[in-house]
Amino acid sequence: MHYEVFIYTDGAAKGNPGNGGYGVILQQAGTTYYKEFYEGFRHTTNNRMELLAVIVGLEKLKNKGTKVLVVSDSKYVVDSVGKKWVFGWEKTGFKGKKNPDLWMRFLKVYRQHHVDFKWIKGHNSHPQNERCDQLAVMASQLPKLSIDHQYENEDSGMF
Repeated sequence: MHYEVFIYTDGAAKGNPGNGGYGVILQQAGTTYYKEFYEGFRHTTNNRMELLAVIVGLEKLKNKGTKVLVVSDSKYVVDSVGKKWVFGWEKTGFKGKKNPDLWMRFLKVYRQHHVDFKWIKGHNSHPQNERCDQLAVMASQLPKLSIDHQYENEDSGMF
């Protein structure tokens, strides 16, 4: 498949749960043009940040039906989609699964595009993956962190 956009992603959480962040690079295929995005949260998990990075990358796309390759070091995300687990979870209303709020958000934006996934080994000198890791870690250390309301509410038992 000829891709129009490459989305590189990474997530991080110190303490897991703890301060976390994601990093995303959107690169227009066949060019050197790219944009970076990141955000940090005060109490979240690594898996939530890995998944949120993919969601944010897809949500940044301006044209529906874009042919996208998502490159991630997250087996959690890549296998959940590639092995079609998430579609089975959806049929059961995500019963007993973690992060249903993010998976529902993912499926909504995923279905607007033509998305493939590629897993790469993390911390293996892949330039964009290394940069996304830097962005995610930096975001998790920002002085003002966002609140992952859904996670904090579930984690505290208030949901």
